[in-house]
Amino acid sequence: MTMIPGKDASLEHSISRMTTTLEQLGFDLEEVHWLNPVPNVWSVHIRDRKCPILFTNGRGSSKEAALASALGEFVERLGTNYFFADYYLGDDYARAPFVHYPNEKWFPATADQLPAELLDEPSLFQYDMKGELKASMLVDLNSGNTARGICALPFTRQRTGATVWFPVNVLGNLYVSNGMAAGNNKYEARVQALSEIFERHIKNTILSSGISLPRIPDEVVAGYPAVQASIDALRDHGFVIVINDASLAGKFPLVNATLINPENGGCFAAFGAHPKFEVALERAVAELLQGRALNQLAGFQPPTFDLQDVADPHNLETHFIDSSGIVAWDLLSEDADYEYTPWNTEGDSRTEFEHLCYLIHRVDMDIYITDYEHLGIYCCRIVVPGMSEVYPVDELLWSNNNRGLPFREACLRLNALSSDACGQLLDELEDAAIAEQEKVTELVGIAPDANTAWANLRVGELKSLLALRTGDLQQALDWNHWVQGFGQLPSARMALHRCLGELLSFALDEERQLADYQALLQQIHGEERFSRCQRMLEGDEVFADLPVDDGSLNHFATHRKLLSVYEKVQKAKRKAA
Repeated sequence: MTMIPGKDASLEHSISRMTTTLEQLGFDLEEVHWLNPVPNVWSVHIRDRKCPILFTNGRGSSKEAALASALGEFVERLGTNYFFADYYLGDDYARAPFVHYPNEKWFPATADQLPAELLDEPSLFQYDMKGELKASMLVDLNSGNTARGICALPFTRQRTGATVWFPVNVLGNLYVSNGMAAGNNKYEARVQALSEIFERHIKNTILSSGISLPRIPDEVVAGYPAVQASIDALRDHGFVIVINDASLAGKFPLVNATLINPENGGCFAAFGAHPKFEVALERAVAELLQGRALNQLAGFQPPTFDLQDVADPHNLETHFIDSSGIVAWDLLSEDADYEYTPWNTEGDSRTEFEHLCYLIHRVDMDIYITDYEHLGIYCCRIVVPGMSEVYPVDELLWSNNNRGLPFREACLRLNALSSDACGQLLDELEDAAIAEQEKVTELVGIAPDANTAWANLRVGELKSLLALRTGDLQQALDWNHWVQGFGQLPSARMALHRCLGELLSFALDEERQLADYQALLQQIHGEERFSRCQRMLEGDEVFADLPVDDGSLNHFATHRKLLSVYEKVQKAKRKAA
């Protein structure tokens, strides 16, 4: 049996338990891609054969550790509903006794004022500092049931033991996957979740503030031969590797590993966090190669002197996604802002958890935890307002993931809309200032099928088609120009828009007659495409590639597969309740 630091059960036991649990739930997982670029660094990509959009990645110092990591992430994302966070669950679930969990609670969303029982004083202050948050902004994307109201889940505030109701909408908008974990027991999972929160928060603080970190002495790193072997292999391949103490003088359990590629100057900064120094060090080095072969370490940007660029929210978001954002030269200065401070937390996972809670509570922040055990494996979700947000709280006001709710029904029934209804939808999209480049399926929460018009339909293209359906040819042409300029469409779809744009131009040109160019245009575009575009100019077949949905979502096979998976999880919740 293989035991590794930070885990309370052997790798073999964890893999067997998670594999059996997932198989009993009806999952058929496949190991799609393995990487072992240097000694003691493994990563794996796994997915469900029946529903491939459900996938996770794992990493570790051995093949077994990487597989256990990937399986744990899969269980975690099932248990916390993260796999389904971006998708519409359909009318049946929206009206079901529970949409997300049996212990959920619904609050009215009819008034602008937030319900009194929602959140508590510290969390409410974090999300609504300016008093601009309205109840309607907290309806969840997944049910879209505005009449039913705000769906909220119970979390326990660790300092007081009080139950606090967090809107599903807030969790999905601000925290995404941060603070979620599965584990062999409660404390192991909670340590993992809190370690991730520390890693991302302190990393952002270090990067955005231009903090210079102290080097970890070579003799300290050499005390961990497996990690040293990984570093030596990277250096043998020509990479510069710098290992820094990111604990800020022992205050936080973080290590930084930075890779610089001398061939192009590209810099990649990875961080690892855990109460045990050995685990944090191993994670930081493994993060350098998460899902990457050695020949994929050439595309990073050089360090910059511009801290504003580093601190930009989009750059920090990139660091959250895959750590590939830009970093400041300050990170690498040998004139460090802190002294190197040895640190390590002795004891079991409960001791580690209590230590991490102490570190957060001493800076007067609060920890809220909800537990999920319906899958038979403990999962948790932890929220630390002011610390664990991935996105700024202003997202709730200006870029809420439920902003597509008013358009969902119309967008899924485009072929059935009258000309007037198309005009109304066009006006509403304009008034809502929805970004033209946003995919319509992402706006309304649908998983589209590949190689269909739905897969690439963006708001700008939709506006062009809506204008065409209403007979507003000038507006249709304006948006057609946007479509052609933006691109990112399959070649056949782009060809359709090029032909359509030319026909629109002729239709609006008072000096030229289409008949004089028709034969040539038919040669260029083909008679079938030319005829289709002529019918589209007359308002016919405008949405022929976007079939009408009857409410069952049957036209979206991928989405239906996702919902079938959700039903498996819902059955487990009903059984556990």
